[in-house]
Amino acid sequence: MTATDGTPRETNDEMNDEPRETKRARLIGGPGMLLVWLYGVMVVGAVSRSVVQISTEFEHAPLAYSLSAVAGVVYGFITYSLVRGGEFARKAARVCCAVELAGVLIVGTWTLVEPSAFPDKTVWSDYGIGYLFIPVILPITAMYWLRSSARQKDAA
Repeated sequence: MTATDGTPRETNDEMNDEPRETKRARLIGGPGMLLVWLYGVMVVGAVSRSVVQISTEFEHAPLAYSLSAVAGVVYGFITYSLVRGGEFARKAARVCCAVELAGVLIVGTWTLVEPSAFPDKTVWSDYGIGYLFIPVILPITAMYWLRSSARQKDAA
């Protein structure tokens, strides 16, 4: 490539010391962008809910409010991993999605079996009914997408 004065100019690829093969694979293309957006919404919802509840009425339902805070942290880490990209981030996101799904299933079942343990709702109560079941659908969808996009990358 040349500058307007005719002198050679380096392209971004030439300026980057990293070989093309070791660059981070984007995880937020196509459906990944929707996942990032949904996880971002869940971060805001879970963290803001838990901050308000913990700061104003923690003694009322400490377990429920603490679990909402944990959910917010898990959502935040998954969002960060998806945005960061790369194979390590893909694996970390898949592990966190599995942890998230386990949490939703455990807490969801616990809130149905022993509702007295949760005097107030959490993000994962009743499998996320207060969040339109997004907490149970999102990790399944994300794990499927992360796995299928890894296969596509390997096939290319």
